Amino acid sequence: MRESMEFDVVIVGAGPAGLSAACRLMQQAREKEQELTVCVVEKGSEVGAHILSGAVIESRAMDELFPDWKEMGAPLNTPVTADEVYLFKSDTAAKKVPNALIPKTMHNTGHGLNNYVVSLGNVCRWLAEQAESLGVEVFPGFAAAEVLFNDDGSVKGVATGDMGITAAGEQGPNYMEGMELHAKYTLFAEGCRGHLGKLLIEKFQLDIHADTQHYGVGLKELWNIDPGKHRPGLVIHGSGWPLNTGGSYDTTGGFFLYHLENNQVVVGLIVDLNYTNPWLSPFDEFQRMKHHPVLADHLAGGNRVAYGARAITKGGFNALPKMTFPGGLLIGCNAGTLNFSKIKGTHTAMKSGMLAAEAVFEAITAGDKSSKELSSFNDKFKDSWAYDELFRSRNFGPAMHKFGPILGGAFNFVDQNIFAGKLPITLHDEKADYAQLKPADQCPKVDYPKPDGRLSFDKLSSVFISNTNHEEDQPCHLKLKDASIPIAQNLPLYAEPAQRYCPAGVYEVIEEGSGPRFQINAQNCVHCKTCDIKDPAQNITWVVPEGAGGPNYPNM
Repeated sequence: MRESMEFDVVIVGAGPAGLSAACRLMQQAREKEQELTVCVVEKGSEVGAHILSGAVIESRAMDELFPDWKEMGAPLNTPVTADEVYLFKSDTAAKKVPNALIPKTMHNTGHGLNNYVVSLGNVCRWLAEQAESLGVEVFPGFAAAEVLFNDDGSVKGVATGDMGITAAGEQGPNYMEGMELHAKYTLFAEGCRGHLGKLLIEKFQLDIHADTQHYGVGLKELWNIDPGKHRPGLVIHGSGWPLNTGGSYDTTGGFFLYHLENNQVVVGLIVDLNYTNPWLSPFDEFQRMKHHPVLADHLAGGNRVAYGARAITKGGFNALPKMTFPGGLLIGCNAGTLNFSKIKGTHTAMKSGMLAAEAVFEAITAGDKSSKELSSFNDKFKDSWAYDELFRSRNFGPAMHKFGPILGGAFNFVDQNIFAGKLPITLHDEKADYAQLKPADQCPKVDYPKPDGRLSFDKLSSVFISNTNHEEDQPCHLKLKDASIPIAQNLPLYAEPAQRYCPAGVYEVIEEGSGPRFQINAQNCVHCKTCDIKDPAQNITWVVPEGAGGPNYPNM
């Protein structure tokens, strides 16, 4: 029998949504002078260790949560000072897009906008400090591995994973049994493709009235650059080469380069996971992209200090599942609240957490058992600016998927700049990302240049600077439903694309005398979840490894 602890609210995940919910819960408790116990469990070794985002954030939610955040020292230190958008036409040619032709949702300056270039990991570290000062118990290094249910089917809480289980499934010398965390309400804020959120969506059929969810994989590096080139607050976005080339492995996506403080920049590429060519490698596309003169001019002479990757939930409003279920809520990117038309999701994730906190606090205060479904959240969300913003951007992603970057961009310009997101039509994209792959023999192989060690690098050296570490003697957290499928099915049909879509070198096909063998290097995993999303057979399920395992991102 596992030990248990009782709380009023348990929150899974110390990201922007979960920590905002925790802070707002305790703010209300202080205002009403009511006792409230709130616990946040985080699978990373510390808060922020697994947080990866661009990131340019809009301060709207932060302004509401902590109106005096500047005086409190929140790490929003670099306001956006300049905004540039490029269309890469080839590996050397680029066209700067006039500001007047850019959908207004993509603007980062002017019009009263308060946008900041940040390390989202550091923002979450600061939010955790505020939560703890308000009385929240934050437990990093503990992975929520299981959802617990009451006899009536409502969510009772979660159980953390056992520690010290060997790869053979036996209790090792350092074995420590997981603990049950029981709560009146449990908020799931695991981020994109949270493995418990995925189970809850299926169990409660939360997506029955939603469009198919869509995803991208974002790859990011942090660089120290020449101080003479540093322009704090410069934000660059773009699309085109190497993805949107008009060739036979065309896909949608886009790049970013942001100037932080301290002579640092972040550079990254988002590849939509609806791509069709199984030979495509998002990691290698990112590496060669940095050689384009527009980006190389910023990076040349600098040195790379960190690397990471993370999947992005980008289906938007049309793909939002129902966020409430008996005993809890899905919030933030676990539900898919990112506004891809803005290339931002922190403010909407935070707002969803704050609204969840208000609905939960009302229910606990009222002692109303009939509020177990927390239906008041649905009304609060629908009346919020977050809902309005996501609704107005509902066509952005489907337009890009259906019409491509040029025609889709033109549609979005009309939709956003002329009709303010209120065109009387709604576009839909119902084909799942994993189902888009074509057989390998129908697609050209992609030849990627060798990394030069100055602007471009290999996967293993990249994983090394992600500070990824897992206890090696533990069960593999990348579960195959059928171990024969990678070699028997995916290899002949798709040249086993896991070798290429994984940005961390987790999956390999090893040629041996007896034939090819599928190898999983689970210790390399940066927890991006791409395999869970893109595997064409839907044969790979990502579950949490032992707590504190995974990347340890600094300043990302």
